[in-house]
Amino acid sequence: MAVVSSLHVHRFGPADGPVVLALHGLTGHGNRWETLATEHLPQARIIAPDLRGHGRSTSLPPWDLETIVADLAQLLRAETDGPVVVVGHSFGGATGIHLARQHPDLVRALVLLDPAIGIDAKLIEQIALANLASPDYTDLAEARSDKQVSAWGPDEVDPEALERELAEHLVPTEGGRVGWRVFQPAITSYWGQLARPFVLPPADLPTVLVRAGKVVPPYVTAEFLDALTTHLDTFTAEVWDCDHMVAQARPADTAALIATVL
Repeated sequence: MAVVSSLHVHRFGPADGPVVLALHGLTGHGNRWETLATEHLPQARIIAPDLRGHGRSTSLPPWDLETIVADLAQLLRAETDGPVVVVGHSFGGATGIHLARQHPDLVRALVLLDPAIGIDAKLIEQIALANLASPDYTDLAEARSDKQVSAWGPDEVDPEALERELAEHLVPTEGGRVGWRVFQPAITSYWGQLARPFVLPPADLPTVLVRAGKVVPPYVTAEFLDALTTHLDTFTAEVWDCDHMVAQARPADTAALIATVL
């Protein structure tokens, strides 16, 4: 009997292309990879799921990295016949590392885009409380403004990409308000997962990391970077002059980086 994934999956590129599993960050969705896939990496077969609790995927608990990894392992075994390149942004980067540790047979290279892992607990507490205090918006204009003053500003991300984000990911909430297409209990739990001690991928796994230079304090801690440098046989780290939404701010450069491990 065929295995059916509980995840909603966005797919791009040719069926016979080299496979990339693209993992979005916390509160995101798989369709964020569309521009990179279609305009900058058309040769790759990109599998971009909405992670559990996000987008159109299941919202059922438990909400932890182990469950997300189990979801992804099931998806890859159903859709691929060999190890793939895993690209992870932020929370997706942490997920990719855990996937590689638990299922090394499924991953042949890692590309980590400003990964969020092993973050200071006080900072995570502040972020989670702020998210709970303002989980939605009065209207579309307020949602757009909130994005523009964060990492989605017009000096960082193409305004058309922001409009696609709003069209895909913003949905009605109670009282005539709007919010992101996510399940808030899961999101709150996932914030806590980012405060767990960092883990490292297998030592022989080729790994590339980008740190977003404008993120202060950085999500990529010095301790994590030093551990990767010491632990990995093949490791490249770069600092890009951009904010946290690396793939949206620098899609062509991101695609070129992914191509180096394809």
